[in-house]
Amino acid sequence: MSQLTAIPFQTTGDWQPTPMSGPRPLVWFIALVGIGLSLFQLYSAGIQPLGLFYQRGIHLALVLMLCFLIFGPRPGKPRGPIAAILDTVLFFASAASGLYLVYFLDEIMGRAGFWSDTDIVMAWVCTLTLLEASRRAVGTGLTVIGIVAILYAVIGSRGPLSEFGEWMPGILNHRGYSFDRVGAQLFLGQEGIFGLPLGVAATFVFIFVLFGAMLEVTGAGRFFIDLAFAATGRQRGGPAKAAVLASASMGSISGSSIANVVTTGAFTIPLMKKLGYRPAQAGGIEAAASTGGQIMPPLMGAGAFLIAEYTRVPYLDIVKVSIFPALLYFATVYLLVHIIAIKQGMKGLPSSDLPQVKDVLASGWYFLLPIIMLVYLLVIGISPMRVGFYAVVGIVGIAGINGLFVAYQKGMANNDLATALKDAARSGAIKLLQGLDLGARNAVSVSIACAIAGIVVAVVGLTGLGLKFSAMMIAFADGNILLAILLVAVASLILGLGLPVTASYIVLIVLVGPALTNEFGIPLLVAHLLVFWYSQDSNVTPPVALAAYAAAAIAGSKTMETSVQAWKFAKGLYLIPLFMVFNPVIIQGGPLPIVLWNGFIAILALAAFAAALEGYLFTAMKAWMRLGLSGAVIAIFYPDLTAEIAGAVTIILLLGLNLWQHRRNPGH
Repeated sequence: MSQLTAIPFQTTGDWQPTPMSGPRPLVWFIALVGIGLSLFQLYSAGIQPLGLFYQRGIHLALVLMLCFLIFGPRPGKPRGPIAAILDTVLFFASAASGLYLVYFLDEIMGRAGFWSDTDIVMAWVCTLTLLEASRRAVGTGLTVIGIVAILYAVIGSRGPLSEFGEWMPGILNHRGYSFDRVGAQLFLGQEGIFGLPLGVAATFVFIFVLFGAMLEVTGAGRFFIDLAFAATGRQRGGPAKAAVLASASMGSISGSSIANVVTTGAFTIPLMKKLGYRPAQAGGIEAAASTGGQIMPPLMGAGAFLIAEYTRVPYLDIVKVSIFPALLYFATVYLLVHIIAIKQGMKGLPSSDLPQVKDVLASGWYFLLPIIMLVYLLVIGISPMRVGFYAVVGIVGIAGINGLFVAYQKGMANNDLATALKDAARSGAIKLLQGLDLGARNAVSVSIACAIAGIVVAVVGLTGLGLKFSAMMIAFADGNILLAILLVAVASLILGLGLPVTASYIVLIVLVGPALTNEFGIPLLVAHLLVFWYSQDSNVTPPVALAAYAAAAIAGSKTMETSVQAWKFAKGLYLIPLFMVFNPVIIQGGPLPIVLWNGFIAILALAAFAAALEGYLFTAMKAWMRLGLSGAVIAIFYPDLTAEIAGAVTIILLLGLNLWQHRRNPGH
């Protein structure tokens, strides 16, 4: 067995139902709730679809219950008697938060806005419980934003905290609303906690997160990583290139940049360091590649589903138009990795340390079948939620059949077929339960973040904040679209300091989306993709870069240095959306010659950008060449055909000159 394949995958071994310690009955109860949540989602996705509030209410109740079982009041601290009592109260409050709406839905609808006192009490029970769950599972930043949004709704001139309203600037002032009105808006309105963000999390996102968990526990993650190493490991900087490929293949399904870093980085970062990359470089490459997984179809974290719901563009169309920009991003990271490997004189890993492509495919080819099935079902127009259900069932069935086949061969060889089949069945059942449990736990933070985002969306709709924010943006930008995009980038970075990517996108698109489309003329889908891409930058941009922090922990490097490296490698996050805005034809389509021309100059500009950034492509570049390439990249991004042609010709000439210099002095 090769050195790489000898590394144990994280999810193999005996099943550990949860990552926390505690009394054994509690541990198994947590597993039971998690498995129950996953089974409920499978039932509603593929067997009996439920109504909007039934689906979201049960989902939120189970997610909150699971949250308070897993996360104690203080991270990493054992629960004392008082904490246990508090968590018990919150557990039952969680159950009541969603199930009250489900059980009394017909009566609530019949009241048609004339809410009872019990409705309002339950509204605030749900809201406060959700805010505490957010503090534990997601972080303080998102919780604070939820609280600030609620306070903003009640401090207007007629609100219960009207004395604070005079502190707000005039454009942000509003009439104010009572606690009863705000509570009803958050809990009983269609734009509140149970609104669109939670609806997407409770349907599409969860089922694909569960699919990713099933891939992980059955060993598919290991298969894709091995395949990436087998394909690129012998090349210069092979482990870094494998990190890019593995992150592209697994990152979209994992639903989290940090999860992607931990999964693939455990393999790639040590090998990158061994090859000669500095620890901070290795961590930065992995963080940038893992962040790219969130813009890679088919899942794009949760982005594809959210964008589809907000724009009313079919999900499959979102996937189609996102493929080329995502490939551009990964190609840019890949090229930067290649340039560094050449500059530092790196070699590939020896063949003895790498798996062979044919061996990897022979041992795990069946993992490709659920992916192929998933893509096929999406193409023929099956509902994404139903496709996710089939994908989960497919990976379970295929892995189970393979396990029984291997057991049959082993049993026949040992003349003990019954024992071998029994062991295989037991192992398969454990992995199935492990996948159901893992999928539920992986989805907790996403669902809670979406529910909190629903609070912000409700307040924005109630107070008219979205229109006011758009007015401020228009005033600051003063008609300059480039300045408007810069403001979006800054706002996304600030929001990203405290919000997960999904919540950051939802909040930002609600605030700036109308201005981008109505005032600056950016097409609706392009505006959503712009905001979604920019919402990713908080994962890799100092001072708070969570994906880079996770990579630094694995690499043993300084967090700030690793963040700077990740920020450098992930520059495509800024440039590619900018290109979409000024060249929307690559998203919206158009005459084939124009589409091909825009695709060509996009590839050319990003290659030139990578070369200018590193000062190297075929050989070292002088300062004037780097300056010329930078100017040519700017010209290509300028929305004028003459400037584009001039920029493209300049890049071709300068890169051709660099190639000539290399051939003239191949040792330099």
